[in-house]
Amino acid sequence: MRAWGFLDAIPRFHASGRPIFGTCAGLIVLAREVENPRRPRWAHRRGVERNAYGRQRESFEAVGEVRLDGVPEALTMVFIRAPRITRVGGGVEVLARHAGEPVMARQGTVLVSTFHPEMTDDPAVHRYFCTMTRHAHVA
Repeated sequence: MRAWGFLDAIPRFHASGRPIFGTCAGLIVLAREVENPRRPRWAHRRGVERNAYGRQRESFEAVGEVRLDGVPEALTMVFIRAPRITRVGGGVEVLARHAGEPVMARQGTVLVSTFHPEMTDDPAVHRYFCTMTRHAHVA
């Protein structure tokens, strides 16, 4: 990311008003604090722990609760070496939970998930992000 200039490009892209969706490793990139190994990252109010649910062979599929339009719905979630959201700060809305833990959150125009919504046939999460992009105020 450093070699290709992404560390500077992502904040510039976001500052222009464009929404960002980070899944799994993307969540780690967009987090303010990262544990295991511990290091500060981007400026959004989330703390995450890498590989919190285990390594590759501990990957799993589960059903959790999502509230994309304020109404709770069941959502199949695929966790592959998934990080865990360890803290949410002010201005962060938790949109989905699995086993009581936040697994999807939004802060303004930044959407993150610990799971891989692209690994299922359910387009709900992607539809939600598309709505975010339609309502974005790009500078």
